[in-house]
This record gives sequence, structure tokens and C-alpha cells, in this order.
Amino acid sequence: MAATTTTSTALINTYLQPSSLQNLSRPKWAITNCLSLPPTTPSRVGCCRLKTPLPRVFSSQSFPTAPVTLKDYEFLDGSTEVELRLQLRGRNITSSRDIFVDANGSSLTIKVQHSGSFVTLMETNQLFDKIKPAETIWYIDEDQLVINLKKHDPDLKWPDIVESWESLTAGSMQLLKGTSIYIVGDSTEINQKVAQELAVGLGYTPLTTKELLEAYAKQSVDSWLLAEGSESVVEAESAILQSLSRYYLSNLNRFLFLSPFVGWRVVYNEYFLTGYVGLYSHARAVIATLGGQHGAAGRAHKWHHLYAGFTIWLSQTDATDEGSAKEEARSHIQDGGVAYSNADVVVKLQGWDADHVKTVAQACLSALKQLVLSDKKLPGKKSLYIRLGCRGDWPNIKPPGWDPSAGDDASPGRSH
Repeated sequence: MAATTTTSTALINTYLQPSSLQNLSRPKWAITNCLSLPPTTPSRVGCCRLKTPLPRVFSSQSFPTAPVTLKDYEFLDGSTEVELRLQLRGRNITSSRDIFVDANGSSLTIKVQHSGSFVTLMETNQLFDKIKPAETIWYIDEDQLVINLKKHDPDLKWPDIVESWESLTAGSMQLLKGTSIYIVGDSTEINQKVAQELAVGLGYTPLTTKELLEAYAKQSVDSWLLAEGSESVVEAESAILQSLSRYYLSNLNRFLFLSPFVGWRVVYNEYFLTGYVGLYSHARAVIATLGGQHGAAGRAHKWHHLYAGFTIWLSQTDATDEGSAKEEARSHIQDGGVAYSNADVVVKLQGWDADHVKTVAQACLSALKQLVLSDKKLPGKKSLYIRLGCRGDWPNIKPPGWDPSAGDDASPGRSH
């Protein structure tokens, strides 16, 4: 799926039910799905041949689907394939007929025969990325079962065999390329908690526009709304977003100074530190925005600077299944009546439980991974959008010199 328009990018949707999982010791989450991906055909390929062992990387992980009876394994990421090694010692394997391997696109099942029946060693429907099932090869190397999986995307480095919080945070760096992330949605609290979790996992700087505004104004946003109304808060947050996108993201060592004497306009001063925002000398951040209509993200005409990063809409839903949640997201996007539908990806939440914030953050990274893999030029395109001044011409970026106030025909040439 080429992420060339807002509509197509936002159709990467995740449906989560954290509220129904409060009594489980380990949350289980629905598959993040890219709607235009073609189905793959299951493949079972078995052969017994010796091969010179490759250098090994040792790992111990749990998998996102049950049952899994084996947690320890050895994993190697090669240039065009990944290799998985599982110990067979003590399992009394006498031939290849005692082993069952099923690889199917993004899933893998491994079983061995024991006492006349097959026992599952590993089962996951969340490999780190897609594979080419027909080119799967497995063999026995002394007391190890070795499985070679051909990558669908040879350029993508796999931190681990499965998609997990650990592998996503490690693997996202190569995809995001330092592009910042904006969290939008109706709940300021949810936006903040998910942004914090993402920032810690990615090694990004966590920022919340609510805290920045309250630190300078020396009053809560709620008090501000009562005193001056929502338009004042929207304009102030827009100024924050402008600063973060045009200066923070461009890695210019500037300070943000919000002055009530200039109507909350942004003033840049290389020598003066306000003490409310501080100096940020690197370009990576996860920014939580204000929720609801009193926030800038709730206004479609205030998205110029949000487009500078990858935007994630945390959308709460009453849908009872993943299909209905996707249809709801598609309806919002096609209707265009909700400003949040401008977001690059949508994560649907049925209820909210702060104990499962990492589950939501993991779904966000999974959706972002699919988005960037669908168009690897997106991070560079975001960077170009910033360099040209965040003019609002996303995703069809106009040539330099284009005047947004004059309309689409103001400048000749093709869009980027």
C-alpha cells in the first residue's frame, strides 16, 4: 500500500480490547492489519541436509500467541533470510517425519512428535515481518532444529523472530529515521501516557503540550479554558506545535519563548532561556497533544505542523470486533468530519486501562512499522515537508515557492 494520500495511510488500523483483559496476567492484543496486503499461501517444506552453522544470536522471549512451550532459542538475522535454531535434545527425534513446520506469511508453527502425538514447540502469528513461505527450509543439525525463513523485505533488519515490544522498539529506529511522533485523540490523559511509554521505549524525548502550556501560564488548562475560552488555548497550543515542528524537529538549537505581551506568538531567542521549555538539541520526540475540541489537533485547519511527524490517533470505540472497528475508522476517514482522521494511523481502543499502556504503545509501533514499510520514503518526505516550512501541503508537497494562500495553481511544477 503506497502511503501517498491521507486516506490510504490512515487505513492502517489496530483494534484493541484492553478493558476486557484486566483479569489476565499477560494482555493479549489483536493483530495490527494493513488492509491492502495480499494473502499468502501456507507452505510446509521439510528436508534433512547439513549446513555450515551461521554465527548465532541468543534470545529468550515469550510470544504474542498461545500455545508456546519453548522460550529459549537462537536467532540470526542475515542479509536475505533469518535463521531460527531450537534445541531438540531429549525429545527422541528419529527422523524428519517427527517434525512439523508450517510457515505462512507472518506466522510460524513448529511441532514435534512425542509419545504418538505432536507437541507444539512454537506458535506465533506475529513474525517481525512477512516471509516468503515457499522458500522456507528446515533441517536437523545434530541436536538442533534449524529453520531458514526468506525475508519478504531483504533490506529490513530483524531484531528478533517475533514482533514484540522489545523487537519493535529496537527495529523502529531504522524505519522512523528520527522522525518525531504526535499522539492525538479525545483524551489528554491517554495521549500523555502512551506518548511517555513510546518515548521511553524508543529513546525519544517525551513532551506534552499541556505541561508546556501550564508551566508558562502558571495555571491549569481547565482554568485557562474557563477564563479565556477554548480559542485561546487552541492558538497557544498551535504556537507550541509550530515551534516543535519548524525548530525542534529541524535540530536548530533554539529556545521557545511564549510571551503574553505578543498574544502568545512564538519568539525565538538563541541566548535567552525561559526556564519553562528548555533547550532540546536533538530532533526526536513523542509529543502528546491536548484532547478534545479545545486542542489544536481537534481543528482540521490547525494540522499544518502536526504533519511534520507521524501522527497516531488513539480513537475510543464501542465496536465489539476488529472488523467493525476498521469499518468505523474507514467511515471517519471517508467522511472527513473528524479532524483526527488526518492522522497517519488509527489505533482503536475499546475502553481504557492504564495498566495496559504498553499494549497500546506496542500496537502504535506495529502500525507505524507497517505504514513506513508500505512507503519507505515517508520519513524523508516528512523531512522535506519541514524544510519547506510546513505549509499544509501534505501529503502532496508542492515545489519551493508555492504560496498556500494563493491556492494550488500558484506555483508550476509537480508535487513531490
